[in-house]
Amino acid sequence: MTSPLRIAIVGGGITGLAAAHRLLELQPASPSIVSLFEAGPRVGGVVGTQQMGGYTLELGPDSFITNKPWAVGLCRRLGIEDRLIPTDTRYRRSLVLRRGRPVEVPEGFQLMTPARVWPILISPIFSWWGKFRMGCEYFLPAKRDVTDESLARFVRRRFGQEVLDRLVQPLVGGIYTSDPEKLSLRATLPRFLEMEREHGSLIRASRSAAKTAAANEHASGARYGLFATLAGGTQELIQALAERVSPAIQINVNSPVTALVPLESGGYLLTARDQPPQVFDRVILTVPTYRVADLVQPFAVEWSQALREIEYASTTIVVSGHRLADVRHPLDAFGLVIPATEHRRILAVSFTSRKFPNRAPEGCVQLRTFVGGAMQPEYFGISDEETKQLVREELRELLGVTGTPDFEVVARYPRSMPQYHVGHLARVGLIRELAGRFPGLHLAGSSYDGVGLPDSIHSGEDAAEQAVRGY
Repeated sequence: MTSPLRIAIVGGGITGLAAAHRLLELQPASPSIVSLFEAGPRVGGVVGTQQMGGYTLELGPDSFITNKPWAVGLCRRLGIEDRLIPTDTRYRRSLVLRRGRPVEVPEGFQLMTPARVWPILISPIFSWWGKFRMGCEYFLPAKRDVTDESLARFVRRRFGQEVLDRLVQPLVGGIYTSDPEKLSLRATLPRFLEMEREHGSLIRASRSAAKTAAANEHASGARYGLFATLAGGTQELIQALAERVSPAIQINVNSPVTALVPLESGGYLLTARDQPPQVFDRVILTVPTYRVADLVQPFAVEWSQALREIEYASTTIVVSGHRLADVRHPLDAFGLVIPATEHRRILAVSFTSRKFPNRAPEGCVQLRTFVGGAMQPEYFGISDEETKQLVREELRELLGVTGTPDFEVVARYPRSMPQYHVGHLARVGLIRELAGRFPGLHLAGSSYDGVGLPDSIHSGEDAAEQAVRGY
């Protein structure tokens, strides 16, 4: 009989829970004894749903993308797939601020590629010169070298500065809260590089994709649209994971790991606050890279330095409830993104109760306003009351929101968003090469290969498989 592996998981967010769940799925073929260590008072990390006066509040991510299969697949294996709900088809569009006024993003425009001509021609977002420059993309030659480049440089090269400033920057910024001048296209949106390489033009590629869209209508995510969530909020996924793994593994909350020491005999001595040191054969590290760097610094200085090269942005989300009678704008979209060139104090507003049903009582609306990020770090440092006041003023000016909110909740996430700067893939490659010097240590989380819930789940599951198979 093979002795069970003793495996520690550091971090109890979605990545750590997914890793724990995958380890259970791999038993009894790969027996293991698992302990999870979470620094905070609960598992789930940034995922958190609250109920308040008929509102379903999402203080972290409110949904996940469905064309990456790992979140939907996990829901299926947990037996909660029937709880998945799609976005509301009545409001499937986005708004962008132009000269202080919300304007519809042209139909068919996907982050940076226009699939249809007429919506672009009639859109007030672009000048006639900007529209002409966008159309020239069809005839531009493809870039032949494979060096990494920033999102900003790529968009300027293909479509011009106006498209970057007025639309692409706020749309992509809403995903990564990053500076487009630093954001690596290859690490974040490689499909656009592939479109350029295969078709020579992104416009040509998007037209080709539109012709084959009907053939993909039965794809795994099609029934939900591009995004989905759970009827009771994303916390349902955390709850289902915790209920599945808690009988079989030891979950330690309020237990930050304070020391990690490699042993000459193999394995690692791990110390958590208020607990005696324990020996583990494998350790899965799902915490941000700066926390991993702190843990490995005493025995791997070069690795620690490489881990610290990944930067993070801080973000505040203000979740608020309002009576529709107090809102002048019809809120007939999923949300509003705001270009940096508009010089506002918020990044975006998500109309949560327009995206998904049962997020607000009848006659009310729930809004999620984003503040800070890499482009406006100074606003993260202000107090909660100052943040609430700032958001009230911006919502009044941009959407005509008046009256007293039903509630306002401020959720702060310091150093929570890893920044995939130019050279990120090479940076991660070096980190993993240095990690290979310490068999049994495995890295997972949003710092490496993707920031959304599906990528985080996939990262945790992959780390679990590597841990039991010894590579």
